Amino acid sequence: MSKPAGPSRKNVVKTILGVLFTTLGLFFFFSFLSYVLNYEEDQSQLADFWNQELVVNNMMGKLGAYLGELFIFHGVGITAFFLPIFMVLIGVKILFQTKKIKPFKLFYNCLFFLIWLPLFLGFINQTGVLHGVMGHEVNAYLNTFIGKIGVGIGLLLSLVLYVVVNWRVTPDKISEALAKKAKELQTEDIQLKKTPEAELATEQPLKETAQSFEKPLPIDLEVSTKKAESVEKNPTIELEQTPVVVEKKTEEVEIASSGNGLELSIETVQAEDTVEKIAANLVDKHGEYDHRLDLAKFKFPTLEVLKKYDSENNLTINQEELEQNKNRIVETLANYGIGISQIKATIGPTVTLYEIVPEAGVRISKIKNLEDDIALSLSALGIRIIAPIPGKGTIGIEVPNSKPTIVSMRSVIASSRFQQAEMELPIAFGKTIENETFVADLAKMPHLLMAGATGQGKSVGLNAIITSLLYKKHPTELKFVMVDPKKVELTLYSKIERHYLAKLPGSEDAIITDNKKVINTLNSLCIEMDDRYELLKNAYVRNIKEYNDKFRNRKLNPEHGHRYLPYIVLIVDEFADLIMTAGKEVETPIARLAQLARAVGIHLVIATQRPSVNVITGIIKANFPARVAFRVTSKIDSRTILDSSGADQLIGKGDMLFTTGNELVRLQCAFIDTPEVDEITEYIGGQQGFPDAMLLPEYEGEESNLMDVDLSDRDALFNDAARVVVLAQQGSASLIQRKLKLGYNRAGRIIDQLEAAGIVGPFEGSKARQVLVPDDMTLEQLLNNLN
Repeated sequence: MSKPAGPSRKNVVKTILGVLFTTLGLFFFFSFLSYVLNYEEDQSQLADFWNQELVVNNMMGKLGAYLGELFIFHGVGITAFFLPIFMVLIGVKILFQTKKIKPFKLFYNCLFFLIWLPLFLGFINQTGVLHGVMGHEVNAYLNTFIGKIGVGIGLLLSLVLYVVVNWRVTPDKISEALAKKAKELQTEDIQLKKTPEAELATEQPLKETAQSFEKPLPIDLEVSTKKAESVEKNPTIELEQTPVVVEKKTEEVEIASSGNGLELSIETVQAEDTVEKIAANLVDKHGEYDHRLDLAKFKFPTLEVLKKYDSENNLTINQEELEQNKNRIVETLANYGIGISQIKATIGPTVTLYEIVPEAGVRISKIKNLEDDIALSLSALGIRIIAPIPGKGTIGIEVPNSKPTIVSMRSVIASSRFQQAEMELPIAFGKTIENETFVADLAKMPHLLMAGATGQGKSVGLNAIITSLLYKKHPTELKFVMVDPKKVELTLYSKIERHYLAKLPGSEDAIITDNKKVINTLNSLCIEMDDRYELLKNAYVRNIKEYNDKFRNRKLNPEHGHRYLPYIVLIVDEFADLIMTAGKEVETPIARLAQLARAVGIHLVIATQRPSVNVITGIIKANFPARVAFRVTSKIDSRTILDSSGADQLIGKGDMLFTTGNELVRLQCAFIDTPEVDEITEYIGGQQGFPDAMLLPEYEGEESNLMDVDLSDRDALFNDAARVVVLAQQGSASLIQRKLKLGYNRAGRIIDQLEAAGIVGPFEGSKARQVLVPDDMTLEQLLNNLN
């Protein structure tokens, strides 16, 4: 166990500010309170403030009486009490980091009442201590312009505007609340009047009605939706599994007549319940080794750090839109002689799936060829036809909703489907068309390949994957290796370096941005993989789960080199850039990891915005059965990533297709914004962690041996490379790679020759080599001597 670090300077300053604000607030509060009780006696004593013989009744002395006189009598009256209350709450916010206290909202609420309340008290002609000089003078000034009634109307109008802006109170909201209350009262009244005999009497007609919907004619559009999940407020972290009961409730069937005489039946089903607390799943069996004791006080992030959107729980049924789309689909198919015996609609957060059953004798390919015609009739972007739907005897037509619903990361993390998932590496991607949370196990995939055009949601998808794992896995159970060639996407995760990240020994930054370090890191992961296979072989087990179970049961001796093995997830944000600059040097170790690393708990998540065949090669595709495709620009890109079309018909903004090699699942990716990621990393990074990130095995690259360098057999680009290095005054293989468009191995050999020729200095770790030649003239003379 490492010695915990002392409080940082930042925390000390916060504590001092919090205590200062709280103390000043209390001083002002008691000064004001005592002044209100004793102002009649104390006012005469304040004429000579510095006279020591005068005594005031204020419990805070002359200063307290003077502050009360200044702020209450000569200021805003008793409304001045908002000032100490504001100061105390700000002090509590700074000291305890209370999430419920919002400083900006608190400030403008206090500011409004500091202005409005003195004017109101002055308007109703109360005594001076209540409204102060401000309330009296401003009222007198306004009365000369708009009169007493005008002042009253202005006060009422300002209060109404404040209520509307602050609480979003509108006539529609009031009418909806009243209608909802009336409906609840009506439902309670019906339930009270119901008897067992009445229930038996109504049960049979309902069954007959339900059976009538199963008849093929006339065509019924059955609409199946699932309401969004409600997130329990103020969740906390517990060290025990919280039992959750999941109940499905079916509401009554409503019938509405459509414009063409067809009936529209709507059946709504509530989605799965959410957990009340995020369980930590700690091992608590007597005699077992508890690997979490290394960070026993670690707390998982709470749901409060994730944003809750108002619209996520309001998945409404637009009856008019459904009816119009149904009629247009039926009419378009009828124009081409295709009859429909049944149609059903399933409403999701972004897309509605219309399942149709064609009449006997209709060829499926004929409907598939009408994709553009149906898209034209619906006037919608991203129409996708699934003919047929796997596992069903229906044909699916996916139509984007006119008003999509936001799928927040909070809603999928809080879902019982994610919290109760018995998976090694559960990932909550988002929600399906059925509005159910979609959870997949990265350990079963076992590697994931993501692709999509710029701005379609890849970075948000990566953040969703990382966030899901952070909410489920303890720092002793999971480590990330993050590669970010763009240098800006994964930077926020550097705050959790001492908890969840792994890096090479001697490396300053855990987020890898340099291509040379990427090559060394990938080869280091290969060494780690080989070491883990040796441990599994000596333990007589086949995978990491069996090995860790055996280690927890104390059947493996640490003195023989055995240790608890955390999962390692490699995240690569922009794979195309690595292939362009390093090529085979990156592809080879990644292919080796993808082929072998699954059993030892090393998994890969690779993302690219350019799914072309020279980036996603056959070797890569063969070892990445799990694919995620966001919107791409062409059918060729869709076939490259998914081996089928469909990704080119997505609508963007997180709309995605997921496959593990069999069927495609359309999902709306959960949205998590940068401030939410910042809150999570701040929450985790602020806790006690390990002394450093997990260190990967050292990898010795192709070291230069100056004794073996023959300057008579120099590279053809030796002179050009020398001029590039001297001009830039920076000696590195990556610079030569970029300027001369070479591979890493050839650039490394040229660097060795430049060192042997005395143009650059020796290798200095992560720093660039020193350039020993100061200018072009000296270089040309040196090159002539070599020739």
